[in-house]
Amino acid sequence: MGSALRDQYPVDPETVWSPFKLLIQSYERITPHPSDTRYELKEPARVVADQVFELIYSEFIEELRHNLTPKADEPVPVFPFAYDWRQPLENVEALLADFIDEVIDRTKLLRHYYAEGFGTKRFPGKVNLAGHSMGGLIIAGFIQKNGQSKVNKVATLGTPFRGSLEAVAKTSIGVAALGSSPGSSREREAARVTPGLYYLLPSFKGAVEAEAGLSSDLFTTAAWQPGVLATLAEFIRMYAVEQRHPQQQALKLLKSLLDSAWRYRTRLENVQLANSKDWLSIIGVNAKTRVRMRITQDDDGAPRFDLGEGDVRDDWKEAEPKTRIFTGDNTVPYLGARAKFVPTEQVVCVTPGDFSFWEFKDRLLENVGLHSSLPNMNLVQRLVVSHFKNQEYGEIWGRPAPDLPPKTAWDPPILRLKMR
Repeated sequence: MGSALRDQYPVDPETVWSPFKLLIQSYERITPHPSDTRYELKEPARVVADQVFELIYSEFIEELRHNLTPKADEPVPVFPFAYDWRQPLENVEALLADFIDEVIDRTKLLRHYYAEGFGTKRFPGKVNLAGHSMGGLIIAGFIQKNGQSKVNKVATLGTPFRGSLEAVAKTSIGVAALGSSPGSSREREAARVTPGLYYLLPSFKGAVEAEAGLSSDLFTTAAWQPGVLATLAEFIRMYAVEQRHPQQQALKLLKSLLDSAWRYRTRLENVQLANSKDWLSIIGVNAKTRVRMRITQDDDGAPRFDLGEGDVRDDWKEAEPKTRIFTGDNTVPYLGARAKFVPTEQVVCVTPGDFSFWEFKDRLLENVGLHSSLPNMNLVQRLVVSHFKNQEYGEIWGRPAPDLPPKTAWDPPILRLKMR
C-alpha cells in the first residue's frame, strides 16, 4: 500500500487514496468491481498508480542515488516503481518487466554508461532491484518467470514471501498493521474484494490452528468465515452486471481470488537462483507481531477467525531457538518473511535498536512501525548499497536468523558483515 492511487477519469485527475493521509482515502472509489476486479466498483472511473509514498521511500531512493554514484557528473540512476497494489501480482509483474526494459534503454542514453558499452555483449544491460514488502514478491515472481538475464542483484526488505496474518485481519475486521488508518467497515469490505491482499495470506508452518473438523488452509474457501462471503454476495447483488444467484457467484469469486494467490505463492516456492548470494534478504525482528491465528467454530458450526492479542508476540530475546522465531517487524512475522530460495545462514536480521541515535527512531516507529520504517533505516540503506557495490560501504552489521542451526556459520551475502 506504498503507492498513491489516482482517478484519471476526471479532466483534472484526483488522488483517491494516499498512504497515511486519512483525508485522501476514498474506499468507495478504490474498491474493485465484483464482475471484473481489474476495474472499480463505481464506474465510470480509471484508478491507476500515482507515486510511491514520499515519507517511506524518498530518503531510501535519494541515498541510493548518492551512495551508488562514484562521481557527481556520472550519476547512477535509481528509478522508483509505483504500482497498483490492489491488482493481481501477475499484472504488476508484467508492468515491472516493461519498466526494467525502459530503465535499461534510458540508461544507455547516459554518456558515461554508453562509453562503458552498457547494453552491449561486453557489458550486458542489467539492473539491481530493491523491493520493500509486497515489492519483493513481485521481484521474485519476475525472476521465477524471466530468469536473471536482466537482473544483477536483488535486495528485499521485510517481504512476506510466505505471508502475513495482517492480511487476514484486514479482510476479517478491517484493522491491521497494513497502514495507519484505524479500520472501518468500509475498509474491511474493500479489502474483501481486493485481489492483491489475498497474495499476502500466510502459508508458513504453524500460521493457522484450526479446531477439529475445520480447515486451516486459508487458500481454500472452506476455511473462510461466512461474513466474507456475505460481503461479496452483497457487492454482487448491488453492483454485478449479472445478479443471479449472488451466493454462488460470491463463492466462485472468492475461489478465484484464492486460487490466483495460491498459484503465485507456489511459483515463489520454485524460484531458482544461479547464486543465492545475489539476493540480500533483510528481515525485521524484535517487534511485537501477530505470529499465528486460530479458526474456531461459531454457534452454527461455521468457521470463525480468532485473532487474539495472545498471538501477538516478540520472543526475539529468548534463548530457545524454537521460541525465538516468534517475532517479526510488527507486520510480517519472521517465518512469513522467510524465502525458500534464500538459505537460513544468508538471512540478515535488523531490529528497532539498529536505528542510530541521530535518526528519528521514536517518531518513525510510533507512526508507522518497524515494517514501514525499514527503508528509512540508515543501516538498511548502507546494507543495500554494500550489496549492490559488492564492497563494504560505511559501518554495517546485522544479525543471523533466529533459527540458524547451532553448528552452522552465518554466511551473509555481504563480505565482512559484522555480527551483532
